[in-house]
Amino acid sequence: MSSEVAARRDAKKLVRSPSGLRMVPEHRAFGSPFGLEEPQWVPDKECPRCMQCDAKFDFLTRKHHCRRCGKCFCDKCCGQKVPLRRMCFVDPVRQCAECALVSHKEAEFYDKQLKVLLSGATFLVTFGNSEKPETMVCRLSNNQRYLLLDGDSRHEIDIAHISTVQILTEGFPPGGGNARATGMSLRFAAPGAEGLTQLKLTAGEDAHASRRQSTAWLAAMHKVPGGLRRAGLGRRGPSLGPAHLSQRKPCRPGGGGGSP
Repeated sequence: MSSEVAARRDAKKLVRSPSGLRMVPEHRAFGSPFGLEEPQWVPDKECPRCMQCDAKFDFLTRKHHCRRCGKCFCDKCCGQKVPLRRMCFVDPVRQCAECALVSHKEAEFYDKQLKVLLSGATFLVTFGNSEKPETMVCRLSNNQRYLLLDGDSRHEIDIAHISTVQILTEGFPPGGGNARATGMSLRFAAPGAEGLTQLKLTAGEDAHASRRQSTAWLAAMHKVPGGLRRAGLGRRGPSLGPAHLSQRKPCRPGGGGGSP
């Protein structure tokens, strides 16, 4: 991929919306699959009362719209200003209590797990029915739309074309606790290919530090917010065989992503 194309993919612009300043992709086609569209606000004439506590709006009780779900609330029920990275807001924005809780949880992904995914990790990679794995670095692209695989060969997988994903984990450790991720298997539609292509990433056994980095990358992938689930990563599935497989399937696009 040329530097010119990469720059075009990553280009952003500052725009002003009714809810505040947003730093959005210059080309909409290169927007992050994690992103959410701004919701349609409930018209003022349709909400004479707070949609949470039922307080009547008047001169003293002002009406506010939650920037995440678009519903109407009083200041008491919609007084928190919380970062909303999935809508690309530059500054924290007003949200209702329920949406603020979801946004707080997602902030951890953006502050921690996303950095891990962008940095990448080393895996043994197997394509299709190949018996010989290739050592490659797998990372998320800067615009969060592609999985980039770099080794003796290079590959780029559009997240929107991923059909199913399975996170492979080892058996539960003695005394309880969470199982440890050891790999990932996915199926995706490759450009120009018929049917789906299978790809398997496995954390290597050689270097302890490298394996730890690979395990952290897999754990971060497992914690992606709902935007990526719509593109190909869904809910936890059943365990299969000696290793536990967490199966993820695509979900249909939703609305505001946090409020009922």
